[in-house]
Amino acid sequence: MPSTCLLWMRRDLRLHDNPALHRARAEFDVVIPVFILDDALLHGRYASSPRAQFLFGCLRALDQELHARGCGLVLRRGAPEHELAKLAEQTGAGAVFWTSDVSPYALRRDRAVTAALQERGVRAVPNTGTYARDVSKVRKDDGEMYTVFTPYWKAWERLAARDIYGAPRAMAPLPRGLDRGELPGGVRAPGGTLGAPVCEPGEAAGREALTRWLDGPVDRYGDRHDTLAGGTSVLSPYLRWGCLSARECELRARRRGTPGADAWVRQLAWRDFYASVLLEHPENVRREFQPKFRSLSWHEDADALDAWKRGETGFPIVDAGMRQLAATGWMHNRARMVVGSFLTKDLHLDWRAGEQHFAALLLDGEPAQNNGNWQWIASTGVDPAPYFRRIFNPILQQRKFDPDGAYVRRWVPELAAVPDNRLAEPWTMTEAEQRDARCAIGLDYPAPIVDHADERKRAMDRYREASAGVA
Repeated sequence: MPSTCLLWMRRDLRLHDNPALHRARAEFDVVIPVFILDDALLHGRYASSPRAQFLFGCLRALDQELHARGCGLVLRRGAPEHELAKLAEQTGAGAVFWTSDVSPYALRRDRAVTAALQERGVRAVPNTGTYARDVSKVRKDDGEMYTVFTPYWKAWERLAARDIYGAPRAMAPLPRGLDRGELPGGVRAPGGTLGAPVCEPGEAAGREALTRWLDGPVDRYGDRHDTLAGGTSVLSPYLRWGCLSARECELRARRRGTPGADAWVRQLAWRDFYASVLLEHPENVRREFQPKFRSLSWHEDADALDAWKRGETGFPIVDAGMRQLAATGWMHNRARMVVGSFLTKDLHLDWRAGEQHFAALLLDGEPAQNNGNWQWIASTGVDPAPYFRRIFNPILQQRKFDPDGAYVRRWVPELAAVPDNRLAEPWTMTEAEQRDARCAIGLDYPAPIVDHADERKRAMDRYREASAGVA
């Protein structure tokens, strides 16, 4: 009688370089891929309609890839510990394989699943594969985890990387009569279908995008990654759902061998770094990493927060970023830094409000990256740079990283005809210029809701007081 196991797929929705799949196939005759639609994630703290839409597309694509190999994807809905134990009993599975994750919820969930399986005599077999390295093993000589990136990066480089596994050409069919389940309907992104730059979910689309990126554009990454109108890979949603292997991305980029490719590999290490930080400091999901900044007094201003979310702050680069996020479920990394600085340093609003809004819309939203980046820009996280280095002037940022206005004009069409020399500060246009640009400030486009110079001073005072222990 053939031996059977379950492959519990979560954030590893691919067949290429999937260590859990490789190990399961090496040990068992029949591998049953299963995805659990977990309401705690679909409707919990990190619920996201755009991300769920993208996920469901990835699952459909994965099912097609499995079907082409003679297998298929089984879907269940409910608590993973209940559904996996029940499915293991139904199929006679001797083990459940999965790819480990780092969030507090994932760790609690996996402990519950392990306990439920062990009660039934079923092996629980976690594997690495979500990140380019096993992030639990990138440690200092004394066993402590890193909280500063540069030494982490050096240790990450030294740590031996695992092998790459190919995709199986064929898989054993699912057991006859097994109920495969189905995806729920009715999940749509606000405003309809998501648009460019991320259009098609799934492993095949991700691999095509990776190949296009590595065939040339990556070579200019070091020079162009801050250019708002382009310059980045836009592969983060595929990495978030494991449609792409971060380890394979690293290997292929290193084979490219250009300075731009090397710079991009460093960004993969940043992704691992934030995962390592959250694994070691799970409390970061709710509070500042740096104790001295837990006393920061955050403003409460619902109108300012709403203006920021809508992209109606009167600062074009901020508004462009927020509108790109709402329309596509993605935002350029430089824009993420600018809008984050504006929320926390110009509006003095809690970084957790920004993190929550991003979590609701980002296709690539995941707790480790979202939290790490928000605490980075709020100057409350693991990176040691002083807070005054992270107060970004939105006017200067726009002039430097969108010099021809292509990004701003794309996402803030009210400003399309504003002259280049006024685009970063459209409120300085004369009445005649406003008429010529068909953009009346205060009517067609809002006036600035704050004065950056004044708010920078207030931010400096707030952070200085917190650093000195003044509540």
